[in-house]
Amino acid sequence: MEPKKYWNEASQKKEFTTPFQAEEFAGYIEKEKVILDVGCGYGRTLNELYQSGYTNLIGIDFSEGMIKRGRLQFPYLDLRVKEKEQIDLPDESVDAVIILAVLTCIKTNEEQQAFINEIRRVLKPNGILYINDFLLNEDERNVKRYQEFQEKYGLYGVFELPEGAVCRHHNEVWVRELLSGFSELRYERLVFTTMNGNKSNGFYFIGSKKE
Repeated sequence: MEPKKYWNEASQKKEFTTPFQAEEFAGYIEKEKVILDVGCGYGRTLNELYQSGYTNLIGIDFSEGMIKRGRLQFPYLDLRVKEKEQIDLPDESVDAVIILAVLTCIKTNEEQQAFINEIRRVLKPNGILYINDFLLNEDERNVKRYQEFQEKYGLYGVFELPEGAVCRHHNEVWVRELLSGFSELRYERLVFTTMNGNKSNGFYFIGSKKE
């Protein structure tokens, strides 16, 4: 299924559960700073920040369905449809970027690297990046589907969900390489509940943009 079609349909029924480490994040970003949530979905994390007193919040997502749901649910948030690959903001214009379970939706190393490069472009010098995402699992169910789709996608950890989405779980070596343009401030492994109610290894990362 075409990704945008999948997420537009999912916008009406999925609840996203990967936890945002709000207290950790607050230790690095003052409440008046400009914060961009890329792949914001319906805005649940931005709403959490708004309720905590953050005032300059922007959310973007390529799913019109997600943004429509968010505007109805949280009409006070600045939620925008992402129309193209580039982020529609100037260079070095935001103080922090949040990416929650977005890399899992980007299949290839090349696409992920281009995505992170675009994040670096809009971040101010020493700007903060916060990521939650999924790591490889070793249970039978996951290993089976990693192996099943490895030949099709050319990468261990990429798999298809029965309802049509393509997802990726990550090798930590690749995560470190991908984020090498950031100075690590915090990295922790966690276990997440997925949007389909399963358990998965995951991580959160906080880093500052290297010059």
